[in-house]
Formats: sequence, C-alpha cells, structure tokens
Amino acid sequence: MTSLNATDGMRIWVDADACPRVVKDILYRAAERRGVRLVLVANSRFATPRSEHIEFLQVGSGFDKADRAIIDLARSGDLVVTTDIPLAAGVIEKGGTGLSPRGEVFNAENIRGRLTMRDLMDELRGSGVMTGGPAALRPRDRQEFSNQLDRLLTSRGL
Repeated sequence: MTSLNATDGMRIWVDADACPRVVKDILYRAAERRGVRLVLVANSRFATPRSEHIEFLQVGSGFDKADRAIIDLARSGDLVVTTDIPLAAGVIEKGGTGLSPRGEVFNAENIRGRLTMRDLMDELRGSGVMTGGPAALRPRDRQEFSNQLDRLLTSRGL
C-alpha cells in the first residue's frame, strides 16, 4: 500500500460515508485498471478490496471530519468524488476537480454557481418550502459517472 504523504501521481479521494456502493465498485475497478491511487475517507470502517491502489482512511466521528481530512490532504490535480459542494470547492481551491456520483463535474468555472444554488436550496429547506433529498441513483446516473470518470482519467494520461 502506498503512503498518503507520497507526492507521485494523482489521487482520487472519496467522501465514502455518503458514496453509493455501486459508485465505489466503479472506482475500485478504475483504480485497478488505470493504476490510480484511490483513497476512501469515512467515519466508520468498511471492507475494501485488497489492492496496492486502494487505501482507506478512517477519521473520527463528527460533522465534516472526513471533508476536512480530504481538503487537508488533497493536492493540485487530485479528484474528489462527493455530493458535498463545499468539499468539492475546497479541493478545487487547491487545484483539484470534483465529480458527483451522478457524473457532474465540479471545477473552477462552475463551483461558485453550485455553491450559490446549494445555499439557496438549504435556505428553502430551512424555511419549510422544500423537503426531501435527492432522487435515488438511476442506471443512467451510474453510466454518466462512469463516462465522466473515464474522461477525467484519460485527460490526465491514466
């Protein structure tokens, strides 16, 4: 297993507590096929495939502990897989890219608008105007995630 402090190559960071299993499975296969380092960060331990490319980082329980760890450890060129817009923004500030489990790419050009929309939605939910969360992940979402991941890795020469 490689070290989190190593400086070679791009890493894919996963906000693993909130990441759907089917997306993790896509990421496991991509890490093996492309030889890219995959780091899953979560509050509680879960099984991951044995691989020199896959690491698990358990952080303490508490609000945003995994997010903070990813932002602290990410470097320019890294990719974070998350639905958390502030986490994606933190990685983008360091020169990285974000990718949602639905295949939406977050980058320097679109993150400000996504943060604004997130804040508006939080405000609407807080006032009782909107309730409920996102729709379940559909097969089309999984395919879009897989396609975007492939494009991002290919564009980085992986």
